[in-house]
Amino acid sequence: HNTIINDLVVNEDGVLVSAGDNGTLQFWDWRTGHCFQQQMTIAQPGSLEAEHGIYTAVFDRSGSRLLTGEADKTIKVWKE
Repeated sequence: HNTIINDLVVNEDGVLVSAGDNGTLQFWDWRTGHCFQQQMTIAQPGSLEAEHGIYTAVFDRSGSRLLTGEADKTIKVWKE
Protein backbone atom coordinates (compact mmCIF):
# COMPACT_ATOMS: atom_id res chain seq x y z
CA HIS A 1 0.00 0.00 0.00
CA ASN A 2 0.95 3.59 -0.51
CA THR A 3 -1.63 4.73 2.03
CA ILE A 4 -2.72 4.42 5.64
CA ILE A 5 -3.65 0.86 6.65
CA ASN A 6 -6.94 0.90 8.57
CA ASP A 7 -7.30 -2.82 9.35
CA LEU A 8 -5.55 -6.18 9.16
CA VAL A 9 -7.35 -9.51 9.35
CA VAL A 10 -6.20 -13.12 8.88
CA ASN A 11 -8.21 -16.31 8.33
CA GLU A 12 -7.45 -19.91 9.35
CA ASP A 13 -5.90 -20.64 5.94
CA GLY A 14 -3.17 -18.07 6.58
CA VAL A 15 -4.52 -15.37 4.27
CA LEU A 16 -3.83 -11.90 5.66
CA VAL A 17 -5.82 -8.98 4.26
CA SER A 18 -4.77 -5.35 4.65
CA ALA A 19 -7.41 -2.67 4.09
CA GLY A 20 -6.24 0.75 2.95
CA ASP A 21 -7.53 4.28 3.28
CA ASN A 22 -7.48 4.62 -0.52
CA GLY A 23 -9.88 1.71 -1.11
CA THR A 24 -7.32 -1.03 -1.72
CA LEU A 25 -7.37 -4.55 -0.34
CA GLN A 26 -4.16 -6.55 -0.49
CA PHE A 27 -4.11 -10.29 0.11
CA TRP A 28 -0.93 -11.78 1.62
CA ASP A 29 0.35 -15.23 2.45
CA TRP A 30 0.82 -14.98 6.21
CA ARG A 31 3.67 -17.51 6.27
CA THR A 32 5.80 -16.11 3.41
CA GLY A 33 4.78 -12.44 3.33
CA HIS A 34 4.04 -12.68 -0.42
CA CYS A 35 1.30 -10.34 -1.71
CA PHE A 36 -0.62 -12.53 -4.16
CA GLN A 37 -3.64 -10.36 -4.99
CA GLN A 38 -4.81 -6.75 -4.90
CA GLN A 39 -8.36 -5.45 -5.26
CA MET A 40 -9.74 -1.91 -5.48
CA THR A 41 -13.16 -1.17 -4.07
CA ILE A 42 -15.72 0.81 -6.06
CA ALA A 43 -17.45 3.62 -4.19
CA GLN A 44 -21.21 4.08 -4.42
CA PRO A 45 -22.35 6.33 -7.28
CA GLY A 46 -22.48 9.93 -6.07
CA SER A 47 -19.76 9.42 -3.47
CA LEU A 48 -16.81 11.75 -3.18
CA GLU A 49 -13.30 10.69 -4.15
CA ALA A 50 -12.36 10.79 -0.46
CA GLU A 51 -14.99 8.12 0.31
CA HIS A 52 -13.03 5.20 -1.18
CA GLY A 53 -11.48 4.17 2.15
CA ILE A 54 -12.01 0.81 3.81
CA TYR A 55 -12.34 1.27 7.57
CA THR A 56 -12.77 -2.30 8.77
CA ALA A 57 -12.61 -5.88 7.53
CA VAL A 58 -13.53 -9.26 8.99
CA PHE A 59 -13.75 -12.82 7.68
CA ASP A 60 -16.97 -14.77 8.17
CA ARG A 61 -16.92 -18.04 10.15
CA SER A 62 -16.07 -20.11 7.07
CA GLY A 63 -13.06 -17.90 6.32
CA SER A 64 -13.99 -17.75 2.64
CA ARG A 65 -15.89 -14.44 2.60
CA LEU A 66 -14.53 -11.06 3.62
CA LEU A 67 -16.86 -8.32 4.83
CA THR A 68 -15.73 -4.69 4.66
CA GLY A 69 -17.12 -1.47 6.14
CA GLU A 70 -16.30 1.44 3.90
CA ALA A 71 -16.20 5.24 3.90
CA ASP A 72 -19.08 5.47 1.42
CA LYS A 73 -21.36 4.03 4.15
CA THR A 74 -21.57 0.57 2.56
CA ILE A 75 -20.86 -2.94 3.75
CA LYS A 76 -19.48 -5.18 1.02
CA VAL A 77 -19.07 -8.95 0.90
CA TRP A 78 -16.07 -10.29 -1.03
CA LYS A 79 -15.91 -14.01 -1.83
CA GLU A 80 -13.29 -16.36 -3.23
